[in-house]
Amino acid sequence: MNLFPTVKSHLADVRNYQPGKPIEELEREYGVKNAIKMASNENALGPSPKALKAIRESLLKIHRYPDGGCYYLREKLSKMLKVKPESIVFGNGSDELLIFIVRALVGPRDEVIIADPTFLIYEIATQTENGSVIKVPMKNFSYDLEGMRKKINARTKVVFIANPDNPVGTYTSAKRLAAFLKLVPKNVTVVLDEAYYEFAVSRKDYPDSLALLHSYKNLIVTRTFSKAYGLSGLRVGFAIADPSMARALNKVREPFNVNLLAQVGAVAALDDKAHLHKTVEMVEEGRKYLGDELKNLGCDVVETATNFILADLKIDASKVYDQLLRAGVIVRPMAVWGLPSYIRVTIGRSRENRFFIQVLKKILKEYDL
Repeated sequence: MNLFPTVKSHLADVRNYQPGKPIEELEREYGVKNAIKMASNENALGPSPKALKAIRESLLKIHRYPDGGCYYLREKLSKMLKVKPESIVFGNGSDELLIFIVRALVGPRDEVIIADPTFLIYEIATQTENGSVIKVPMKNFSYDLEGMRKKINARTKVVFIANPDNPVGTYTSAKRLAAFLKLVPKNVTVVLDEAYYEFAVSRKDYPDSLALLHSYKNLIVTRTFSKAYGLSGLRVGFAIADPSMARALNKVREPFNVNLLAQVGAVAALDDKAHLHKTVEMVEEGRKYLGDELKNLGCDVVETATNFILADLKIDASKVYDQLLRAGVIVRPMAVWGLPSYIRVTIGRSRENRFFIQVLKKILKEYDL
């Protein structure tokens, strides 16, 4: 007699998310020291000193449950972004918010439209709810919004737009996005995943998504503290939506999903504008250096508005990835996105960028490239 419950059959088709290899794992497996990680789009500068101070001061409180409503973080973000407090929903990283959206809106046979390639969580979350994923290939590594619009039908529940996109790095302009939103039925939710917002917002044609929220109640914007704010390990993100949608998302949110240290760290990080400026400046300088050097090595580079670069090595990237690992450099091979000759490399500190290029140059030389 089988004492275990039957697992939902559709879960057999769900592909687990594979994160970038941790530094500790690489050093343990390959016996290398002082490895550098340029795979997961983290902030190479680390967290804000103000955030670290606030976290240390809160350590003696971790025997208590956190504030389930994230009161202080909610108030600070509400004032900073000029949105209603009740419009904000918090998550254990913005990944969890994306999962909330699918959990609240998508059921069996419902359709979710995504680009191809794009952030893998959209597909995974949809498959978990037994929904159908409709993929629309990008055109020259840009979103085919007209192609996505044509796929909308009576079964469509959600359209995901990563802006800028991960793993590509390109973004959808304000003009193109506004034209798209006008044509989307009001009963279809559009999600703007702005995980890399801080790196793209200076572009003149980057959309003002919060202004768009006033016109489109079917729009949800998600952002995170994992990238520019350097708090990946604490996991805290937020969504901004119409209050009615925010209430629905809170229905599927776990209690105490954002821990105490994440909350105080995020509040303090928002106050450290100097650290944010330093981060963006480092990324802009590194983006130019890495882009120029990769092109000099014969690689095709996708123009990016993020803290990473997608590059075509024009050979089997898995072999280069393995050789980089043995030299103590972790990047992200792109085969899982259907780009077997590409790697995605996070922009690091100057010394990390230079070391990566030095190692890559030696590897590619062996292939006579």
